[in-house]
Amino acid sequence: MNQDHFDERARILEAMDRLLTGEATASNGSMTTAALAAEAGVHRMALYKRHVDLKREWEERVRRETKQIPETERRLRDTVAKLKKTITNQRAEIEELRQLVTNLTLASAVLADQEKSASTIPATIPHNVIPLYPPTN
Repeated sequence: MNQDHFDERARILEAMDRLLTGEATASNGSMTTAALAAEAGVHRMALYKRHVDLKREWEERVRRETKQIPETERRLRDTVAKLKKTITNQRAEIEELRQLVTNLTLASAVLADQEKSASTIPATIPHNVIPLYPPTN
C-alpha cells in the first residue's frame, strides 16, 4: 500500500469521528456512506471498492453510537416489507381465483346438465323467446 492509500484511510477515519460528533465540515452531516465520503474528501466508490472494511466499520459505529439503522439497511428492510406485503396480496388473489375457478366449474356443470336435460325433454318455448338452436323432434 502506498502513502496516498494510508492518507485516504486516515481522512476517512477522521471524517467518521467528525460526523459522529456532529461536527461535519464538508458534508450535510447525515449518517450515510455518501456523507462520509464527502466529509473525507474521497470518491464514494473508494469506500465501496478500496475501503470496504472502513465502510463496514462506519455502518457498525452508526448503529452502535447513534442507535440508527444505516441507510442501506433501512432501504433493504423497506424492500423486504414491501415484498412481504406483495406476497400476502398475491396469496389472497390466488385463493380468490381458485374460488372463482371452482364456482365457474360448478356453473358449467349445471349448465351442461341443464342442456342435456333440455335436449331429451321437449320444452315449450314462450312466444317471446327465440331459441338459439331449434328444438329437435
